Amino acid sequence: MSTDIRFLALRLEGPLQSWGFDSQYNRRNTGLMPTKSAIAGMCCAALGLSRGSAGEQDFLSTFGKTRMTAIAIPRNGGKKELPVRRLQDYHTVQNTRRASGPINNDCVLTHRQYLTDAAFGVLLEGEAVLLTQVAEALGNPVWGIWLGRKACIPSAPVFAGLKGNRDEALQLLIGEKPLESFTRQEDVEKFSDGHDSLPDSAASFASERRSFSPRRVRTCPGT
Repeated sequence: MSTDIRFLALRLEGPLQSWGFDSQYNRRNTGLMPTKSAIAGMCCAALGLSRGSAGEQDFLSTFGKTRMTAIAIPRNGGKKELPVRRLQDYHTVQNTRRASGPINNDCVLTHRQYLTDAAFGVLLEGEAVLLTQVAEALGNPVWGIWLGRKACIPSAPVFAGLKGNRDEALQLLIGEKPLESFTRQEDVEKFSDGHDSLPDSAASFASERRSFSPRRVRTCPGT
């Protein structure tokens, strides 16, 4: 394996998480796995890259080439595993953008979903220079980082470790247990190897021109 490749392990734990990929405007749902766009946004915040900046564009272009594996890690509550649930919040916001384009100055009721009692491990495989830079930034972030939405504050350090070996990086997240025992979602190289395409590979986070490209993934249930 090339010495220019590293494996960055991230730990995503918190009372609430929200991973949106298919909703906007007044309904904001959450998926059951972390999105690659949210992880990219977390890295941009840690690095202090402004929305729509040239630095952000350069970072996202390189980050898009990394391979991501998200692992659902059960949480124990006493004698049994805690079920992951979706929580729906209702609240009002102003100055939201209508589907037709103009800004709406009236109060709008929004529906926002969160995951409760969820924990994930994320493994990023990519260029050593890029992931080393991200690892250092996550240890001392320029701006706050959160688990998909600003209300979702991590309850544990996100940075779990940076390794030159995949198995060593996975061990930081799941210990000695085999990966096959965990439900996971991973990038695939060939379209035919995937089960679904998610529009969550970020091309730009600029407020007026957010854009995303499809990411081909497969989801594997734990044994």
